[in-house]
Amino acid sequence: MQLVRVTNLTKGTVVAEKAELAASFLTRLRGLLGRKGLAEGGGLVLRPTDSIHSFFMSFSFDAIFLDRSGLVLRLMSDMRPNRISPLVRRGHVVVELPAGGIARSRTSTGDQLRIE
Repeated sequence: MQLVRVTNLTKGTVVAEKAELAASFLTRLRGLLGRKGLAEGGGLVLRPTDSIHSFFMSFSFDAIFLDRSGLVLRLMSDMRPNRISPLVRRGHVVVELPAGGIARSRTSTGDQLRIE
């Protein structure tokens, strides 16, 4: 899987140093299933998608929903197992981070993120 870096251009912070890119049907379907957690500085970037779930997972995580341009539309901190997110209108990308990743990167709704 390809690794990408996610930065918050608005705040000048690194959101994820080494996030995996899940851009195919199979990699999006697998997502974080079967993992015991996410490493600090790690993450998963799902694209395209406008909602996520945490069924069959064993850990909590944070999720950042972006539009096509990288604008933060919605934040979900500490998404616990066996939950489903709301459908995010205009959502196109979701960045999943270790729990607390949103707070550590100081990311807020309306911030501009870059995935490279």
